[in-house]
Amino acid sequence: MATIRTMQNKRSSTLGLVIALWLVSLQLVCAQNMKSSTALSIKDSTDDLNDVEETQSYADDEDLEVFRPTDKWQTLKPDQAVPAGSHVRLNLQTGQKEVKLGEESLKYRRDGNRQGMNTNNPSFTAQELKEALKKLKEGTDDSEGSKQEDAVRARFKPIEELKKDMEALDMLVETDIQVMRRLLNQFNSTNSTIEEKITALFDLEYLVHQVDNAQNLVSMGGMQLVIHALNSTDIRLQESAAFVLGSAVSSNPSVQVHAVEGGALQKLLTLLATQRPMTVKKKVLFAVASLMRHFPFAQGHFLKLGGVQMLSELFQTPGAEALRLRIITILYDMIIEKELITQVGLDLIPDSSHQERLQQYAEVSLLPVLEEQGWCRLVPELLASPEHDWREKALRALLAMMAHCQSQFKQHPTLTTSLTELQNQYKELVLTEQDVGEQDGYFGEILALVDSIVVKMQQL
Repeated sequence: MATIRTMQNKRSSTLGLVIALWLVSLQLVCAQNMKSSTALSIKDSTDDLNDVEETQSYADDEDLEVFRPTDKWQTLKPDQAVPAGSHVRLNLQTGQKEVKLGEESLKYRRDGNRQGMNTNNPSFTAQELKEALKKLKEGTDDSEGSKQEDAVRARFKPIEELKKDMEALDMLVETDIQVMRRLLNQFNSTNSTIEEKITALFDLEYLVHQVDNAQNLVSMGGMQLVIHALNSTDIRLQESAAFVLGSAVSSNPSVQVHAVEGGALQKLLTLLATQRPMTVKKKVLFAVASLMRHFPFAQGHFLKLGGVQMLSELFQTPGAEALRLRIITILYDMIIEKELITQVGLDLIPDSSHQERLQQYAEVSLLPVLEEQGWCRLVPELLASPEHDWREKALRALLAMMAHCQSQFKQHPTLTTSLTELQNQYKELVLTEQDVGEQDGYFGEILALVDSIVVKMQQL
């Protein structure tokens, strides 16, 4: 029994010794870990103003040793300067600053040296740094700077010359009146060629679109020159003069009065009644339409001069088919304008002389003249045209002339058949419009005109 107890005591002693050694080893490992964690890293950037001030806190006259950090932490001495981009930390265990390269600096390091870093001079004095900054600011080569300055001066004008040029430009600016006077002098000069006169009229046409310029044209005597040019033997001057006249009188009542009083309407109708190229007659019809628009005095004068008969003859002239739409438009506008102006509250130009205007329109008896000149037969001919706008104008004219032409429309050999064909055609076109989402489209309007005429024809 004594032997067994002795063996147990030895085992207990050995086990206790092992446990004690294990505890001591554990304490040593913990102590080592605590020691390594006592260094607190403080990231510092010398790009900040505080770091610049700290670096500049040393005496200006002392030499600053530039510390060369690596990718390992190293102790920083008090008299050493830290390069920009380095990391700085304070080791709390030793109380010293430690430095190593930052991540951005490591990217530019090659073969143990920093790219672009001057490694020949390990230190710089403050005076050397000041001189370098001074040279950088002022420039090291005065002659080179002078050459650059001369090159810039050669490329740009001095301010004095620019001011003189601007004054010259101001003197060259002309007002519209000055331009018009110059163009009229050019047009009226015996030394000007036909091309120069045509150019002058072309420029005048652009200016007289403005109401004031058109009135100035009258006050300067230019309107009489333009009207007189309608009698020129050169067809190009006739065409250009008619174009200027139509633009000047458009929506300009005072100029319309001067043009009619100056005999413009008679000369325009003469050009329509004689052999002239189609280009001339297009411009003449434009001038006639502009001269009579909203001007019942000119419309009455047009009827007295036999204007409807001239348009009828032109409408039936072989080769003048391109003018038919313009002619129908002129007649239709005259009919609708009178109907609107005679209705209460629908005066297109309301003023104190409304009663006088009503009296003037009452004297314009266009529909009886249209019936007399055979327009009840001529207008339906446009329905055979393949152009939709021609058909539309013809349908509107038929509807406006229905009261005076009902008997002739009923006896017309092809009108009923044409209306039926148009009705079927436009019904299909309306369905096409509706398929693309247009409920009230253009073809629907034309179909409504056809239906209205058909209904009125059935009531005859």
